[in-house]
Amino acid sequence: MNRNLNRRDFLKIGAAAGASVVASGIVTPSKTNAQYSRKVKIGFVGVGGRGTSHLNSALRIEGVEVPALCDIKNSRLYNAKRLVEAAGQPAPRLYGKNRTDFKRLCEQEDLDVVICCTSWEWHTPVCLSAMKNSKNAVSEVPIVITVDEAWELVETYESTGKWATLGLENYRRHTILNMIRKGLFGDVVHAEGEYVHDLRGTKFNPSGEPWRLQHSADRNGNLYPDHPMASISCPFNINHGDRFDFLVSMSSRAKTINEFADLNYGEDHPYATKIMAQGDYNQTILRTIDGKLVTLNFDTNTPHPRSFFRLQGTKAIYMSQRALGLHYIYIDGISPRPHQWESPDKYFEEYEHPIIKNHKPKPRVSVSTGSLPSSMIWERLIQAIREDRMPDTDVYDSVTSSVISPLSEISVANRGKSVDFPDFTKGKWKTRPPIEFV
Repeated sequence: MNRNLNRRDFLKIGAAAGASVVASGIVTPSKTNAQYSRKVKIGFVGVGGRGTSHLNSALRIEGVEVPALCDIKNSRLYNAKRLVEAAGQPAPRLYGKNRTDFKRLCEQEDLDVVICCTSWEWHTPVCLSAMKNSKNAVSEVPIVITVDEAWELVETYESTGKWATLGLENYRRHTILNMIRKGLFGDVVHAEGEYVHDLRGTKFNPSGEPWRLQHSADRNGNLYPDHPMASISCPFNINHGDRFDFLVSMSSRAKTINEFADLNYGEDHPYATKIMAQGDYNQTILRTIDGKLVTLNFDTNTPHPRSFFRLQGTKAIYMSQRALGLHYIYIDGISPRPHQWESPDKYFEEYEHPIIKNHKPKPRVSVSTGSLPSSMIWERLIQAIREDRMPDTDVYDSVTSSVISPLSEISVANRGKSVDFPDFTKGKWKTRPPIEFV
């Protein structure tokens, strides 16, 4: 399906009942005790390392049931089955006949939501299968890897009323967002984030995520924009008063994967000489309609520790260096020494976001690799389902985050030329209120 990136001729959606509610993206909850306590049925597609972590987070929430699991590896399926049973629930039905057995799960099971934690190329198909079978879906990042997939998710949501979101990659830097909302930063003008993470060992590990290596061989752009965008979208009010206008993207040469394969597996290894599409380093710059800039860095091939985040406003700047466990802030007219960094700790204490301050995670039913943010994400996801609404990040926000990847590929392939950014909200970004985490 070939679409113009500007999407001026939008698909006409029939005037189905409830269309105005679907268009708004919000369903007003009828706040009854029965609704807030009702059972929530979840099916999992993909229960490897990440899926198992999310399964554990879900199982510790009261009222959550997991009646169905899907994975192509029996070892993972039966490990996940044991976790469900250990949580005191009936044995879940298992789906693992083939790579598309998730379709049978979506067709046959009575579920509120399907959680997708597979390799990237299956994220959109799983979500679409859920939506077309009257189920909501939540995907690990990225939710799409092509522009057409992004539009198909939007159009399927608008025609069915069932949503698919990136609800598991959210809620980052709430306190910084609270400081922005309180005016401490003035107007935000630039943010720089990254997915700079040495994944060479993971890509070559058969029990890790070897499918990432194929993406590096075939594609060239920013292949993982969602992690930094989770910290940037809300402060920049993307799709909620502002939107991305266009982007430019460039990549360096590709060399490190070949050297890694040669050094660790010998000169005869196929990846020692294979021509890799993905440059070792990619930088993508996005400009919003309001004139704000976002810089995204992507590098999973070179040796380095995890890296940095930077947020610049007209009154303040914040920067963190994750690898060193350090973060800094400078607030014009407030910081004690002009033009010198200070610790943000006292400001973090004063402006701690209520959602963090009031979060009281319950003891986990079973051992989990999840953390406080994962716990909070899951509690808010279940709350949204019980209130019959989308999670805080909706369909439009989710596809906007992930579609940066294929758009960056187009720019790289055209020597860094600018690429117009689709308006998935079809103009509604002008009146959609900013996301508030209440």
